[in-house]
Amino acid sequence: MIRASNDNLQGALALLVLRTLAINGPMHGWGITLHIQAVSQNVLQIEEGSLYPALHRMEREGWISAEWGFSENNRRARFYRITSLGRRQLEAEQQKWETVAHAIGLVLRGAATA
Repeated sequence: MIRASNDNLQGALALLVLRTLAINGPMHGWGITLHIQAVSQNVLQIEEGSLYPALHRMEREGWISAEWGFSENNRRARFYRITSLGRRQLEAEQQKWETVAHAIGLVLRGAATA
């Protein structure tokens, strides 16, 4: 059973970030934001106030690691990389969201016939 909560929103953001890093390799925070926004066709726009606390939380959990580097415009930035523990977490988060999406679909289809 999965309960609707703020944890689900944090899980969604973690899923998006982990998937982005798994596909693209190391990225800085702004690059992660731009990627998610572009791939979602501007539907998902991650604010800094949500992204950076999530990145720090994922780093504490060991899902990502970070190191300093220089961005494309030669600014100093932290680059985040998914870890092996993060890859396992990505699989778990993806399974959880597929289950939630399926359940939501059941409710929506059921609501149309009720």
